[in-house]
Amino acid sequence: MPKSDNSKKKKNIAIGAAVALAALLLGAASYSATKPDEPSSVTAKEEPAADVSADPQAGVYPELAELARREAKDPLAQGRKDAPVVLIEYADFKCGYCGKFARDTEPGLVKKYVEDGTLRIEWRNFPIFGADSESAARGAWAAGQQGRFWQFHAAAYADGAKEKGFGGDRLKELAKQAGVKHIGRFSDDAGSAAAKAAVKKDQEEAYGLGATSTPSFLVNGRPISGAQPDEVFDQAIEQAAKSAKPSGAGDK
Repeated sequence: MPKSDNSKKKKNIAIGAAVALAALLLGAASYSATKPDEPSSVTAKEEPAADVSADPQAGVYPELAELARREAKDPLAQGRKDAPVVLIEYADFKCGYCGKFARDTEPGLVKKYVEDGTLRIEWRNFPIFGADSESAARGAWAAGQQGRFWQFHAAAYADGAKEKGFGGDRLKELAKQAGVKHIGRFSDDAGSAAAKAAVKKDQEEAYGLGATSTPSFLVNGRPISGAQPDEVFDQAIEQAAKSAKPSGAGDK
């Protein structure tokens, strides 16, 4: 077997081992925000949020950092491609705690860490609450094809938005709110095979990590479950940034 194939195999084994560890962490600590409106292919858990906490000192698995795609033109990401820290978010637009994170925590992370080049946020569609979740995920992906994913994200997570559902007409309304220019193209994209494949890819990645509820996060390989307090994310990001800093950098 060629040397490059051996290296690839070893890398895949290492990632697989780290994923197994993350599955234990995410499976034990994760919780869901809302009860599914419809059965999904995998049962979503509902556990009381008050009983769950994420220790910012929990293990970091460098192999999981390999899940960061760092694609320069990824429409479902924000922040520098080469940012030292990548936060991967697995979330569902029907999830109340995902909405809480989007409204209350994420804007602060963007202002504090994304804007100064420290952090990159990569979204993964993880619909687990049935057909409406799947529809919203495909709509979000379609908005991204016209460069309006984050605007759609904000509209879909606005207070009271999820209660209105994510049917076809509602998705068009959200797309208009997000400033999507070509609504006909948006509808076509949302119903396309490409949208289904993109959402499935993200979903399978999350299930492969053992995530059974939303939101779930990875910060440079550190699993965090749930819409935790701001300081949990601040500490995880700052620790990751410090670890990513070259030895001796900044020292005079």
